[in-house]
Amino acid sequence: MKFRIRVLFIFLILTSYSYSQEGIPVYSDYLSDNYYLIHPSMAGAANCAKIRLTARKQWFGQEDAPQLQTLTFNGRVGERSGAGIIIFNDENGYHSQKGVKLTYAHHIMFSRDEIDLNQLSFGISGGIIQSQLDETKFGGTFDPIVFGQIQKDSYFNVDVGASYNYLDFYAHATVQGLLETRRELYTDYESDNVRKFLLSAGYVFGKSNNITWEPSFLFQLFDKTKEKSIDLNMKAYKNMDFGSLWAALSYRRSFDGVQYSKSNNGIGSQKLQYITPIVGVNYKNFMFAYTYSQVTGDVKFDTGGYHQITLGINLFCKKERYDCNCPAIN
Repeated sequence: MKFRIRVLFIFLILTSYSYSQEGIPVYSDYLSDNYYLIHPSMAGAANCAKIRLTARKQWFGQEDAPQLQTLTFNGRVGERSGAGIIIFNDENGYHSQKGVKLTYAHHIMFSRDEIDLNQLSFGISGGIIQSQLDETKFGGTFDPIVFGQIQKDSYFNVDVGASYNYLDFYAHATVQGLLETRRELYTDYESDNVRKFLLSAGYVFGKSNNITWEPSFLFQLFDKTKEKSIDLNMKAYKNMDFGSLWAALSYRRSFDGVQYSKSNNGIGSQKLQYITPIVGVNYKNFMFAYTYSQVTGDVKFDTGGYHQITLGINLFCKKERYDCNCPAIN
């Protein structure tokens, strides 16, 4: 009985953040110099075109554990425009989703010259997402609502957002899943409102002993369920002859939790929270990062964490960099 209660609790606390989680789940990928992945207004905002490839895996050793792969490319088009593309594959047990997003962004420069950063950006992404439910692995006795086949359904949705980069300060606001849509696979169980609001901001402090510090945060709000969470982040960069070494620490905490029965017949309460250290290196125009996330709390599905590798390359960089501590732009 205690085992069932714990499994039910884990299911509730995990699914509370997968409800309406259509499109690309928001993890800590953006901290690996990949803000475009969650903010369409960052397409072409930097002075280099960027390619980023990520591969994420949860709970090694667990069959059908969640995993996510993303491939992004974005760059400048002309003087005031940017464009990008995102391709992703997200798998979680019997469920999976694949998709592609195309992005257009417009950048308005208020700078006094070419190296003075003062940029307001607007972006919009349109994407096709295919959801899949694999019922061939269900097995067991006959159930009239189980077809025993792989079911698929596709839909279109839009993300919109704005960014402001001023010298060492930046802020982003994005609405993901703007349109109301319903997948036929889960008609009786899901809302057609998959809208999610993201707000992030940060500031990069000047160099001290050749180290630059960047505190930031990311706030998420699910429109339908009103679930909220916040990431508190700190990154540090050290310039080297070949590029830079950097590390980050992120702490995510939900504002919502659930109660569960404890072994001593008491009642416990727990909110989703995990800690994510990240290490990375920029070698000339190449970037490599490793991310590890560990869920904290008394009740967990598995003691293993979440692992992610990010590979990147910067292309077509401008010769003259902005005169600011702004790693995401420079």
